[in-house]
Amino acid sequence: MKKLLIIDPQRSIRNTLKERLEYEGYRVEASEDYGQGMAMCRAEPFDLILCDAARFLESTFGSTSSCGFRRQIPVVALSHESDVETVVHCMRAGAVDFIVEPIDMNRLLGVIRDIFQRQESEGERGDDAPGVAQVKIRRHSAKAEEIIGNSKQIVHVKRLIEKVAPSEARVLITGANGTGKELVARWLHEKSHRASGPFVEVNCAAIPSELIESELFGHEKGAFTSAIKQRKGKFEQANGGTLFMDEIGDMSLSAQAKVLRALQENRISRVGSDRDMEVNVRVVAATNKNLQEEIFKGNFREDLYHRLSVIVISVPPLVDRLEDIPLLVDYFVEKICEEYGISRKRMDPIAVEELKKMAWTGNIRELHNVIERLIILSGKDITLDDVRTYALGVI
Repeated sequence: MKKLLIIDPQRSIRNTLKERLEYEGYRVEASEDYGQGMAMCRAEPFDLILCDAARFLESTFGSTSSCGFRRQIPVVALSHESDVETVVHCMRAGAVDFIVEPIDMNRLLGVIRDIFQRQESEGERGDDAPGVAQVKIRRHSAKAEEIIGNSKQIVHVKRLIEKVAPSEARVLITGANGTGKELVARWLHEKSHRASGPFVEVNCAAIPSELIESELFGHEKGAFTSAIKQRKGKFEQANGGTLFMDEIGDMSLSAQAKVLRALQENRISRVGSDRDMEVNVRVVAATNKNLQEEIFKGNFREDLYHRLSVIVISVPPLVDRLEDIPLLVDYFVEKICEEYGISRKRMDPIAVEELKKMAWTGNIRELHNVIERLIILSGKDITLDDVRTYALGVI
């Protein structure tokens, strides 16, 4: 289980983040004092630090003479300020990402998840890229996990994947957070003619709008202050493969215009360059928003929507496929027990039935966290009492 440290002078922020992150299955410690936070890092290992941006820049976290934290522990900076100067200073000081307060928890959770997945990935990445934590590149050898379920809704999704994957059609995947949109995108890639090429994922909600152009299209050396060398963007890295643009509904209008041009012309230009280059990329996008409503509100370009939505695949929420819960539980129990290196635990059938009664607002991701919690806290068998005691996360 990953361990996070929150360092922020505001108690309300510390408490809110700690409660939500623990609900998501992380172990969390918090401190209002920066010196104390560094002392905690010396005393025990942490996998990630969430730190107030102003103090991050002032403290030894942002110093090359720090006690190794900058290099050893990824830091996500939190700030009320979103100006380019603050973002760039934090990135240059060693932060792997930047979140603007008030904090969008969906965006923060996406950033944290992507940082940990990037650490575990065997793929490639750029070394000097701002916001590099939002990007993962997977090769064909990284086989996508199975899509679990026999409900009519999920069978329909599987059939769509089989039909659509061999084509070059752009696909828009819709659905609530945690339903498995990324997994659908991976299978579209795995079953396509591009399967031997790269699969590049970009979380659009996790990239500051000031950095999106560099992140997607790359930059030339000297294009801006922190551009110390030339860097390929995600369109270029995905050449010959698939570019998965997650949470595209959160992309700024200016960034949408640049993406639209790239899709129309199959050409991009790095920041700081006057030369266009051709790219051969299949774009698969995903969103948890109703883009038709966003178009009506003026938040999303209609022309971009039509470019992205040649095929629309809607991933159902877990509450609409409750009959799949026994299969999902069986899959997660086996997988998690194997990851923990313990004998497989038995789940009482009436305990599984109890799980069907939950609201599952967090969908498949929430179910995974609940099963992991039950495996940690239960005995050899996971009983009905275990579910009633531990499933809601209040211990």
